[in-house]
Amino acid sequence: MPRSSQPPFPDPATAPKVAPAPASGMYWYKAPEHGQQRLALRAHTCTMVGSSIYVFGGCDRACYNDMHVFDTDSMSWSKPTVYGDIPPPLRAMTTTAVGKKLVIFGGGDGPTYYNDVYIFDTTTNRYTKPVTSGEQPSKRRAHTACFYRNGIYIFGGGDGERALDDVWRLDVSDFNKLFWKCVCPPSSGSGSAASRVLANTSTTSLSAKIRKNGPMASNSPTLDDSPPQQQRPTARGYHTANMVGSKLIVYGGSDGQECFRDVWVFDVDTEVWKLVPMDPPSVPPTAGATPPPASVGGGKVSFQRLSHTATIVGSYLFVVGGHDGVEYSSEVLLLNLAVTMQWDKRKVYGQPPTGRGYHGAVLHDSRVFVIGGFDGQSVFADTYVLELAVSSYFSQISHFSIEV
Repeated sequence: MPRSSQPPFPDPATAPKVAPAPASGMYWYKAPEHGQQRLALRAHTCTMVGSSIYVFGGCDRACYNDMHVFDTDSMSWSKPTVYGDIPPPLRAMTTTAVGKKLVIFGGGDGPTYYNDVYIFDTTTNRYTKPVTSGEQPSKRRAHTACFYRNGIYIFGGGDGERALDDVWRLDVSDFNKLFWKCVCPPSSGSGSAASRVLANTSTTSLSAKIRKNGPMASNSPTLDDSPPQQQRPTARGYHTANMVGSKLIVYGGSDGQECFRDVWVFDVDTEVWKLVPMDPPSVPPTAGATPPPASVGGGKVSFQRLSHTATIVGSYLFVVGGHDGVEYSSEVLLLNLAVTMQWDKRKVYGQPPTGRGYHGAVLHDSRVFVIGGFDGQSVFADTYVLELAVSSYFSQISHFSIEV
């Protein structure tokens, strides 16, 4: 459906008073949603298939296993009738698009963790629970999953005993023969006393712990006694991971005590981790010291993030919201992946969403859709849209490489 046939936007006479944005400026607006009412959700997944966003699971006062569909052309919600082997209620799982199928892995509900795989066929609305072979990853939630060359790469999370730093690959070249392989085993430090906090902390109590403790120190991986090829991120969950070519870009997260700000790149072809040197550096000179706010584009921006979203828009990584160790944020941060591998911040106009984490975000038609989330007090049922405006050319850039 072309944009001209979309439902009308709110009447300017009754719309919120927001300063006008220049034609070239990115801007926020609250989506004029229609259709079936959706529950308020946090720790759900949002996955793009065609022009529709599939929203699965998540929680408010309870966990859910519902599938909701948001049509980005008509801005309308629907809840399809689903069939087959329906997953249990889940939160903090991952859902990865492989063609027109969605691959759901892990997640949990209260003290229960899972390592099951479910496949949802968006053409038939049917779930299947396939048998997987190979060594199995541990049960986990708050991990990440990215698709590359017939494989889904899983990193980190918590398994109920400890936070994790391992990498797994699920071969999905044949849905009748799914095969697991551990491509980066856990380090000897995975599951330390500090990282155990994440695994035994709910999304609500984790946020409460961070608010109670105030600013968190940036993470300080032990690098001095290890050769460069052994460098790797510390165990974590509620981070983000995005795939650019063969490079898995991991940013932020938490082990339940520290809110991280580092950026790592894992080359899935060579199976080598590299820490991205940032300005200011990702790792502060004094381990355990709280890093000062970083100055970007003339403004003060904290790089620490957990429960944020990160969306590839051309050669930029758009980071929206999350918790910075002090409070929930509504900031939009841009990481230049192709040229500087440094942070950038652009002025964004319009009506931004309130600060939040545990939301979902996807890119479609030069717009970033942000759905749901949690601000420490309230769980949201809203949808916000970040219009890229003249910056929409970012999304047309499809060929670039990352050098670290």
